[in-house]
Amino acid sequence: MTRLVVLGSGSKGNALALIHDGVTLLVDAGFSAREIRRRALAAGVPLDRLAGIALTHEHGDHSSGAALLARDLGAPILCSDGTWDRLHAKVGRARHLRLTMTAAVETGPFRVESAGTSHDAAEPVALAISTTGASVGVAYDLGRPTAAVRYLLRDRSALVLEANHDDVLLRTSGYPPVVQQRIAGAGGHLSNRVAAELLGELVHPALAFVVLAHLSERCNSEQHAREAVAPALEAAGFAGELHVALQGAPTGPFQLRPRGAQASLGRVQVS
Repeated sequence: MTRLVVLGSGSKGNALALIHDGVTLLVDAGFSAREIRRRALAAGVPLDRLAGIALTHEHGDHSSGAALLARDLGAPILCSDGTWDRLHAKVGRARHLRLTMTAAVETGPFRVESAGTSHDAAEPVALAISTTGASVGVAYDLGRPTAAVRYLLRDRSALVLEANHDDVLLRTSGYPPVVQQRIAGAGGHLSNRVAAELLGELVHPALAFVVLAHLSERCNSEQHAREAVAPALEAAGFAGELHVALQGAPTGPFQLRPRGAQASLGRVQVS
């Protein structure tokens, strides 16, 4: 059995956990090590058997707790060479498992694949993590959904996808034009509208969960994100559950169906 728990997601920090047969893989560690431990305990996520910490990129809201957790728990850090080069001075003797665009990496019961993303970081990636029972795609901090990311995210049991901002709220946010351009640009973040379009392309019968992540506190809301995405999912025939990840508390757990199992037929379930 595979479980997915989003420990928190937003501008102030991002981390999620996959648990399979009592072994955990963290994806991003954008809170302090102490805060990640606190949230993991509250959500019933075991950290005593940590297969690794997979990082999408080096920005602090995705990596700030990785070094201490890796050292304390003896876990490897899975990341691209570009991310490792930016972080290696902090991680000390932590073991690096290289994520490349050409080969999967296995650690514990998890198989991790990656694809480069369009974001203003050293070598950012989207991730797909598979177990014997399920497969989860994780993509945030991507200014544009490239063909490689689209390919990586297809046929997954669950998707955790950025829905960072509402276009109108961004334009009326009071941010300087240069900041608005950075957020909405190719190296920035995915809007609700583009997230909805991408998810419409990725719907398939076995997609059980969609979790919208990395919402901007200033330029988005749960209501705006849901109202943009839910119609696109329903139009594509999505029969699973739509959730919005919280910044201040864990979201989930979600029990992931074995590959090949169909989601129950019906309307999109929103919570």
